[in-house]
Amino acid sequence: MSPVAKVSEFHREGNDWFCKTGLSSDTTVVVDDVKFHLHKFPLVSKCGKLARMYEESKSIDKKSLWTIVLEEFPGGSDTFLIVARFCYRARVDFTAKNLVSIHCAAEYLEMTNEYGEDNLISQVETFLHKHVLRNWKDCILALQSSTPVLKSAEKLQMIPKLMNAVSTMVCTDPSLFGWPMMMYGTLQSPGGSILWNGINTGARMRSSGSDWWYEDISYLSVDLFKRLIKMMETKGIRAESLAGAMMYYARKYLPGLGRWQSGTSSSSKSRRRVVSFSLAPSSSSSSSMSPVDQIALLETILSLLPEKRGRSFCKFLLGLLRVAFILGVDGNCVKMLERRIGMQLELATLENLLILNYSDSETLYNVDCVERIIRHFVSSPSSSSELTEFSPPYLDPEMSPSSSAPLRKVAKLVDSYMAEVASDVNLKPDKMRSLAAALPESSRPLYDGLYRAFDIYFKEHPWLSDRDKEQLCNIMDYQRLSIDACAHASHNDRLPLRVVLQVLFFEQMHLRTALVGSLNVANTEIGHALTIPGRTGQEIVQRDGWVTIVRQNQVLKVDMQKMRSRVGELEEEFQSIKQEMKKRVGSLSSPRLVKIGCKFLLPRASDAKNDTVQNSVTSTPRSVATNQELPRSSRHSKHRKSFSFFG
Repeated sequence: MSPVAKVSEFHREGNDWFCKTGLSSDTTVVVDDVKFHLHKFPLVSKCGKLARMYEESKSIDKKSLWTIVLEEFPGGSDTFLIVARFCYRARVDFTAKNLVSIHCAAEYLEMTNEYGEDNLISQVETFLHKHVLRNWKDCILALQSSTPVLKSAEKLQMIPKLMNAVSTMVCTDPSLFGWPMMMYGTLQSPGGSILWNGINTGARMRSSGSDWWYEDISYLSVDLFKRLIKMMETKGIRAESLAGAMMYYARKYLPGLGRWQSGTSSSSKSRRRVVSFSLAPSSSSSSSMSPVDQIALLETILSLLPEKRGRSFCKFLLGLLRVAFILGVDGNCVKMLERRIGMQLELATLENLLILNYSDSETLYNVDCVERIIRHFVSSPSSSSELTEFSPPYLDPEMSPSSSAPLRKVAKLVDSYMAEVASDVNLKPDKMRSLAAALPESSRPLYDGLYRAFDIYFKEHPWLSDRDKEQLCNIMDYQRLSIDACAHASHNDRLPLRVVLQVLFFEQMHLRTALVGSLNVANTEIGHALTIPGRTGQEIVQRDGWVTIVRQNQVLKVDMQKMRSRVGELEEEFQSIKQEMKKRVGSLSSPRLVKIGCKFLLPRASDAKNDTVQNSVTSTPRSVATNQELPRSSRHSKHRKSFSFFG
């Protein structure tokens, strides 16, 4: 009876493996310093390479012990143990995890049908096509386990077959190619019900979206992930889905990227509640990669990202740039990121633009990097139109590439950024001036944002000289300051006196222009509405919505005319009162004390009373003078004569 028929089990003693048979071992196979004490006949009958090595060894005594050392055996000693069990006709269980390594080992030993019917290679290929390539989970597990034998698997074309199957399944309805559709995520049957130990519980879960496969492929190595993304691209999978998979992969393995990429859109709140936990990079995933591997991953992701534009995409690029500074990547990678961010800078937000300075610079934020991004945006205005948008688009409807809206939005963003970094005490005036001058003058319809940034900078840097302040303020166009900004600047003691004077001058011009313009518009609109023949009232009301403004200006003009006439009346009345007062003062300029000899004759109380009554009756100085000319008592006649005499 052959030794194969007497096999009961393989057992290990220290670093040696033995096969229990009725015969002693005559062959020793060494794999990775592990010795397998076996027999020639089972090995030579199944393995073409071992049979050829046995025939070529003429010096070996067939009755002595034969020792073979297998260098670089695919899968190592564990895989050779499976091959040895197959040679001894023991039971071998094929799984998705060991299939690739067994196939590589079988090819290494040349276990074809020439050396036995239904040999190991044919059985492995049958299991691959009947079971693995039809199941999503098995394909992912087979790809994941192929990393140790990747070179050998490439020669056998197993990796392209597995990737082609995965790419095809991504393009297909996930309920058509087996269950479960997520091996690492939430378990869900194709019908959408939750299963517990294979029993349908009747509970329902959320429907799977287009990103159901992100989690599963994120467990592949960087090289396999890169190749899979490229094959999916050839299959015609949308660039938005591929970019989402790359973002998911990068957030999982790059330190801190998931925290910076947390979304705030209200439209995706429900999805964030489900996915946000898996997006957070676990300590095991991020710490398992060395900084060198993380740099390689970042460069790989950057090379795979499509030339697209979108809000979340720009946010992701800024997160990659932040990680690049942390890891200390080379300058070419940083330059590429800055260029791609600059091409869609109008989609960035202030929060993501505030990149801390991880170098030895004194400033808190990396102002130089932001300045380079701005200059990329300005130097390539037409490149943003060449970038296509993700579907659905993330841009605002009014922000077409041909309009000036992106430039104005970037100017507003830069002004907000300058106001945020202005509180850094180590920020030099030259940096502020460079940031402000990086954009053209036409980008700012109003300079209120830039004035606010400069005001904060002057407040946090009280030691600046007036010359430095004037050099910064010279960048502003005072004619483009709003009335509120002019009013604030005219009372701002932090500004140089020369700047305040210029602001006051332009403030007066603003007020004068606004007043004259409102009156001219009112006159023009009223005249135009009255002189056009055949124009109905409905047409006038519908004419660009100006009728309401015309009426308001007309009312304002009437009120101003009334005010002017009232002021004229008050001036005339004031002049009349002034003249009458002069006359009265002239008539009363003589003293009412009469000196006779050495005595003074004082007027009586009755005289004073009489004068008081007369003054109370009269209403104007003219009437007072008339009453004084009325006939009086004899005493008053004497007094009048006395006044005349001394006068």
